[in-house]
Amino acid sequence: MAKAATPQGAKGTKAKAAGAGLPEPGSKAPAFSLPADDGSTVSLKSLAGKKAVLYFYPKDDTPGCTTEAIAFSGLRKKFEAAGTAVLGVSKDTVEKHCKFRDKHKLTVRLLSDEEGKMLEAYGVWAEKSLYGRKFMGINRTTFLIDEKGVVRKVWPKVKVAGHAEEVLAAAKEI
Repeated sequence: MAKAATPQGAKGTKAKAAGAGLPEPGSKAPAFSLPADDGSTVSLKSLAGKKAVLYFYPKDDTPGCTTEAIAFSGLRKKFEAAGTAVLGVSKDTVEKHCKFRDKHKLTVRLLSDEEGKMLEAYGVWAEKSLYGRKFMGINRTTFLIDEKGVVRKVWPKVKVAGHAEEVLAAAKEI
């Protein structure tokens, strides 16, 4: 039997269970609290009053993830001018994030979700396949969240080229 779809734009929906799909535009962003590469703890509550980009990526220091992080870092001042914080999220440790940040001179904050709770709440932890081998991993996905903690736009299965610019344009529109 097919699973019932969540109504588009439903307000006040609870965080979705693992594998239940991505939070949809118009829904409340799932709450989180994670350590960042700068030693701080970042939560959805701490972002209240400003827009936020949460970009989920598979692994520090891999080609696509490095390109994406450099692109977002290069646009950091423009995101700040648009009142938008940019946060990268993966399962890598804070220590690994710090090495990745320093090696590539990244200026966006990187959050560590070693336990994967946020990844599951945002529906990005999923079964993947590479050369016929199945494994669990992060689907590269980006969320734009408004000042009230509502998901405004979702980019599933991101293609890295031009993505940061597209997200910036959307952030300027809300």
